[in-house]
Amino acid sequence: MTRIGLISDTHSYLDPQVFTYFDTCDEIWHAGDVGALTVLEQLQAFKPVRAVCGNIDQETSDLPSHLRFTLEGFDIWITHIGGAPPKYNPIVRPNLQIHRPDLFICGHSHILKIVRDPNLPGLLYMNPGAAGKTGFHRMRTVVRFSLNGRQILDMQAIELGKK
Repeated sequence: MTRIGLISDTHSYLDPQVFTYFDTCDEIWHAGDVGALTVLEQLQAFKPVRAVCGNIDQETSDLPSHLRFTLEGFDIWITHIGGAPPKYNPIVRPNLQIHRPDLFICGHSHILKIVRDPNLPGLLYMNPGAAGKTGFHRMRTVVRFSLNGRQILDMQAIELGKK
């Protein structure tokens, strides 16, 4: 079993509560718009991190735009600007249809959303919302869940407080 802490759109602000909420996690996944490199460094000093580059990430530009990997039997794709079901980014859509992942994880919208796509059976779309203080969102959020032998368990949306 692998416990995941999912975060996005920190925009250079890392809430100290993240360390408490992600304390039992094995990995942290950051879906882009990290902001200041210090945010990524703090997360990496705490837990192993998988992260992608967001549209504001110039300082962390060595991050990949897309990250595709397998974990606990799941095919996982993390990108920053992916759209959301049913309106995916035009660059992403054909790849989702040709080589559909089990988990498609995005940031960018600042909108917490976890939904199965009825048009792409087997695909779970996840966006943890925004954990930072920059953007139009009102509540800062992260997500925590576990992967265990092709099962997703203990999915939790966590509110960090108003921005």
